[in-house]
Amino acid sequence: MVRCNGERSRMIWSFLHRVLGTSPGQPARDVPPPSAPEGLCVYAVGDIHGERRCLERLLAAIAVDAERLRTEEGLQPLLVFLGDYVDRGPDSRGVIERLQAIAADASKGTGPACRFLLGNHEAAMLDFLRDPPSSAEWLAFGGIEALASYGVRASAGTADPARCRALRDALEERMPVAHRQFLESLETMVTLGDYTFVHAGVRPGVALDRQKIEDLLWIREPFLSSHRWHGKVVVHGHTVMDQPQILPNRIGLDTGAYATGLLTAVALHGGSRRIIQARG
Repeated sequence: MVRCNGERSRMIWSFLHRVLGTSPGQPARDVPPPSAPEGLCVYAVGDIHGERRCLERLLAAIAVDAERLRTEEGLQPLLVFLGDYVDRGPDSRGVIERLQAIAADASKGTGPACRFLLGNHEAAMLDFLRDPPSSAEWLAFGGIEALASYGVRASAGTADPARCRALRDALEERMPVAHRQFLESLETMVTLGDYTFVHAGVRPGVALDRQKIEDLLWIREPFLSSHRWHGKVVVHGHTVMDQPQILPNRIGLDTGAYATGLLTAVALHGGSRRIIQARG
C-alpha cells in the first residue's frame, strides 16, 4: 500500500475535486475526509462568555492532551478561539486578561500558537463603546454582566441616550487600553488545512472569500440546516447545543458555558477529530 503524507494527500484530493466536480454547493457527504495541517494539532475552543473557571479547566485539559501528542507524535499545538469571550457570564474582564496572557506567551515562544476570532458579542461591545445610544441593545443580551465585571453597574432596559453615554464613559475609564486593543485586533475567519474557523457560520452557496462579516458573526439559518459543502469544514460556535455537533460540513462547539457550566473544544490532527470538555 502506498501511503501519502498530509500535503501530498491534499494535492491528490484537490485534483480529484477538479476532475470529479466536487465543489462548494454539492452535498458534503461526497467530499473526502478533511485533514488538519501536517505537524499540528488544532484546538478550537467554543464560546466562553465570561466563564473564566471553565476556561482555566479546559486549558488545563488541552495542555495535557497537547503534551501527549507532542511526545508521542511530535505535533505542535495551535489554539483557535471562536469568539464570544464576553457577556452573560460573571468574568468577562478575567477572560480577556487570560486570553491576553495566552497571546503574550505565544509571542514569547513560551506557549502554544493561538488565533482569536471576533464574536457577535465582542462586536456589540465595540459598537457600544463607539456609539452607546444606537447600540443600547447590547445591555439586554449580556452587556450588563460584562459591565459589572469592570465594576460598572447598569440596569436592564436602559435606553436613555445620556445614561448610555455615561455607562460607556465609565467602562472606558475602567477598561484597560490593552483590552480594547485586543478586541479591535480580533479576526473574522481563519483557515487551516481543510477547516475554516468562524464565529457563527457561513452563508451557504457563497464562496468563503466573499462571505459578509454580518453572516460570519450572526448567521444561524440557513447555515445550520444546510448539508451543502462550503469549500472547507466550517468550525463554529454561536448557536447553543446540548452536545457538540460533528457533521460532514461543519462542527458546532457552543455548549452554553454560561448556562450549563460546560465549555467545549475540538482537537483536530491529521484526519482525527476529538471532543475535549471541561466544567466550571
